[in-house]
Amino acid sequence: MTAPAPVTLAEIEAAAEQLRGVAIATPIEDSRWLSALVGGPVLLKCENLQRTGSFKIRGAYVRMSHLSAEERARGVVAASAGNHAQGVALAAQLLGIKATVFMPHGAPIPKVNATRGYGAEVVFHGAILDEALVRAIAYAEETGAVLIHPFDHRDIVAGQATCGLEILQQAPQAATVLVPTGGGGLVAGIALAIKSVRPDVRVVGVQAEGAAAYPGSLAAGAPVALDSMSTMADGIAVACPGDVPFAAIEEYVDEVVTVSEESISRALVLLLERAKLVVEPAGAVAVAAILDRPEAFGTPTVAVLSGGNVDPLLLTKLIRYGLVSAGRYLNIAVRIPDRPGGLARLLTELGDAGANVLEIVHERTSGSLHLDEVEVHVQAETRGPEHAEAVLARLREHGYRVDTSEGAP
Repeated sequence: MTAPAPVTLAEIEAAAEQLRGVAIATPIEDSRWLSALVGGPVLLKCENLQRTGSFKIRGAYVRMSHLSAEERARGVVAASAGNHAQGVALAAQLLGIKATVFMPHGAPIPKVNATRGYGAEVVFHGAILDEALVRAIAYAEETGAVLIHPFDHRDIVAGQATCGLEILQQAPQAATVLVPTGGGGLVAGIALAIKSVRPDVRVVGVQAEGAAAYPGSLAAGAPVALDSMSTMADGIAVACPGDVPFAAIEEYVDEVVTVSEESISRALVLLLERAKLVVEPAGAVAVAAILDRPEAFGTPTVAVLSGGNVDPLLLTKLIRYGLVSAGRYLNIAVRIPDRPGGLARLLTELGDAGANVLEIVHERTSGSLHLDEVEVHVQAETRGPEHAEAVLARLREHGYRVDTSEGAP
């Protein structure tokens, strides 16, 4: 099959004009803490501060603004885990078009509520985005509604590419741009925009290890669907690349790398703590790649924060998970004598070591315990990996049997 012709710079510039007054030119922020880690300038492109909380309004509006009056009258349909849903819903509201959005069961509640708040009808279908997309395609065939694909359309890629134009304007010195990658619309667009003007800039796509369709697809020379996916980064959990972005990525993107769940959660916590930015897991993967390999990317580096739509309840879990990954959260089991004062002495040792105890649970019924023992499960905050190791060493020096299989270093 012949590869789709790449989106042109003229199309991207036209898209930027269409988005004037619709999408905002999101800021690029210097990151001193990442710059210190890397040894050169690192900047954050804050698409988490975009309207609807992600870059998706760019592509959705450009695609829908090209619809004819007859197509607009039929309405539009989309499938999304949340960010594309909000982009489509807002674009439809601005253009006066009826929108129906299929979302997988378990989609984040804030994204669902925001999509409805923009006036779209939300229908739940399937467990993952790809299942919702199959239903959206069928709905389009049944009703005549126009499918607004989340990434596999020239207009979508052209709209997302406007983010690349902004990067060129805001950071003309950039040597590397790291971009979160799911279906590939954003990284394809950014690569097309940047390489059209600055072919020397390195563009790197970043995927979650548990939902990385591009490495295998690029090796095969064609989009190949994953059999399964598992990642907290729902915004980039796409099982199969689209033909339009795949062709652009194959030609213009220099590399696609993957990051672990632990790295994503650590990046999310650090962005919240050090940059004061709320970023969803998918939006944090570019920073996760820098944390994993600070020496691997030439500076100045731009990390795109693609979205900030995260459920507050999920955020609390992600923060705790990130603290564990960063060695700042101990989750251990300690055996102590089952007699008065035993627990008090353990807590004293933890306090003297500077650990902040958050939760304690007693276990008395295990068959592995002696009659005069009790196992205490302790959750505590530490100041980092070295401090966590010091806390554990202190407990062991004082004769405690410590089981670290529950999440300690």
